[in-house]
Amino acid sequence: MSLATLPPLRGELREREPMAGHVSWRAGGPAALWFRPADAEDLATFLAAYEGEVLPVGLGSNLLVRDGGWPGAVIILYDVFTTLDIDAQSGRVETGAGVHCATLATQCAKAGLAGATFFGGIPGSIGGALAMNAGAWGGETWEVVEGVEVLHRDGRRERLDAQAFETGYRHARGPSEALIYLAATLALRPGGDVPALRTELREMLAERRAKQPVGQPSCGSVFRNPEGDHAAALIERCGLKGHRIGEAEVSTKHANFILNRGAARAADIEALLLEVQRRVAESTGIRLQPEVRIVGEAA
Repeated sequence: MSLATLPPLRGELREREPMAGHVSWRAGGPAALWFRPADAEDLATFLAAYEGEVLPVGLGSNLLVRDGGWPGAVIILYDVFTTLDIDAQSGRVETGAGVHCATLATQCAKAGLAGATFFGGIPGSIGGALAMNAGAWGGETWEVVEGVEVLHRDGRRERLDAQAFETGYRHARGPSEALIYLAATLALRPGGDVPALRTELREMLAERRAKQPVGQPSCGSVFRNPEGDHAAALIERCGLKGHRIGEAEVSTKHANFILNRGAARAADIEALLLEVQRRVAESTGIRLQPEVRIVGEAA
């Protein structure tokens, strides 16, 4: 579908947009179409008219687009759906899907709402956290979700209760596979001690900086933790810290991170991921399952 066949849109629409600038790994090919909608109505108009595949993207922190690119449309949620309304009395929070998880954690701590500190350890936006039930420091996204607002693939807008979703470890499935999250209602605990919450958040973030390669191009944790064990420990036991393919490297600081050391191609990153998976399976009998989503076509 060409731009000429789409209805008038108020957002920003591009063709052949390189995705390396929109994912945290800083690698990957172009999207056939790239759309940053003006608002939900603009996005609904696009979805109702566009017949190809769509890929919602927030901060791109859990995504690898292969070097051949994404053949459909990428929908940018970050910097668009950024409403954040906090009711300190009731503990209810209305957050847009494009809100940074760290921003949510910080603002909730300032409002004295307990139960959101763990969001500070998620390097992405709320939409992505909802899609994969992201978690950190013992907390998971859907534990505090009361309901969500979504767009269906045909552009229909709907509010759904949390009970409409099947959730588990790094997993969330709704009544349709083609939902785009617009917003969520969270139920937190009011009346928390603000200085204590802020201190807790600062300490957690300091621990994260000490143990993880924060600030370097990565996707966060590459693999899910297998039951009863930790992916990083398994990878380290296999001697894979520092292992490289091209400019992609297993972090020497945290073995469950793969870094782009400069000009890594998406193919290098994927090849390293697969090699780590293979070698851990050969050595331990455990096949690690990726957290990261890999999409698109090989170059």
